[in-house]
Amino acid sequence: MLYPSELNLGGVYFPPLFVAGAFGLFGTYFLTQILNRYRLSRFFASPPLAFFSFVIILALSFDLLIFG
Repeated sequence: MLYPSELNLGGVYFPPLFVAGAFGLFGTYFLTQILNRYRLSRFFASPPLAFFSFVIILALSFDLLIFG
């Protein structure tokens, strides 16, 4: 099976983990907006640490889903 080693967008090459990290960051932003809207973020002892953890979890999840 062929896995992409780099992603070409307009002549600029991006590594797959960078793309997955960007998706993880944007996904976490929307997730925290939802958590704040429904006041669920008050259950976290440290919201910035939870945000960083969600970024890592979502980035790795996108990496596994998109790039195998």
